[in-house]
Amino acid sequence: MIQQIINGLMIGSLYALTAMGATLIYGILGILDIANAGAYLIGAYIGFYVYKASGSLIAAFLVSILAVSALGVLLQRFIYSPILAKPRTLSIIPLVAAVGLFTISSDLVRLICGAGTKAYSYKFKWGIIKIGDVIIQPPWVLIFLLTALLLLILWFVLNKTRIGLAWKAAAQDSEISRVCGVNTNSAMALSYILGYGFAAVAGIMVGILYNSITPALGEVPSYKMLAIIVLGGLGNPLGTVVAGLIIGLAEVLLSVYTNIPIPKDAIAFVVLIIILLIKPSGLFGRKNKV
Repeated sequence: MIQQIINGLMIGSLYALTAMGATLIYGILGILDIANAGAYLIGAYIGFYVYKASGSLIAAFLVSILAVSALGVLLQRFIYSPILAKPRTLSIIPLVAAVGLFTISSDLVRLICGAGTKAYSYKFKWGIIKIGDVIIQPPWVLIFLLTALLLLILWFVLNKTRIGLAWKAAAQDSEISRVCGVNTNSAMALSYILGYGFAAVAGIMVGILYNSITPALGEVPSYKMLAIIVLGGLGNPLGTVVAGLIIGLAEVLLSVYTNIPIPKDAIAFVVLIIILLIKPSGLFGRKNKV
């Protein structure tokens, strides 16, 4: 049981990082940015090529984070903000744009990098860790450490910096915040920098974990992160972390210990439906957020 709990927490950590970008963006813009799954895909590929060229995993992470974060800021400034600035814009229009951007990103990766599988083949400097009957694989250590570090950075930025406080104010009410002198443009940019950067890291870690990436890498995260951010409470970073861990644990434990007759990737939506029947606003959501 302990082994499976560790497996579930590892998967849940990746889910939380992947969905965090969509949570931050929804919190301030009120849109569901499916294109965040494209950042996950592009980040994995950029990291792959940088690692193959330099042999440095640190360089792979840094270059991927910078490139994908810059892409996110460009999308926010030249696509999402102009759409939202239009009077009487239907709420579904940004979502349709996000779906289109994700589709374009997948097709571009397929055209530029090929449709075949690529392997990171990263060799860890430490071996398998055994604690009694519990086995911890080398990639899991990296995933846990990076997830903890990134979430700590997120907490610090949102709670201890001026731009983080601006994000929180804009997430409460962007119009009133703007009137009060809050730089909401910087807060929006922060959402994309952190969100897309986190997605890039998650993409690289998945590539290392499974030693393979393909242009279809972002397809499952694109819909599963919706279940996670709704389950956690739309626009709530803490809720996203908890929901990601719950989904990861549920997938592993239910698939191992039950004969539930549904695919593993559908378990996220089963859990979502059950919890929303009990708490319609999500685990940490507020009624006025839904």
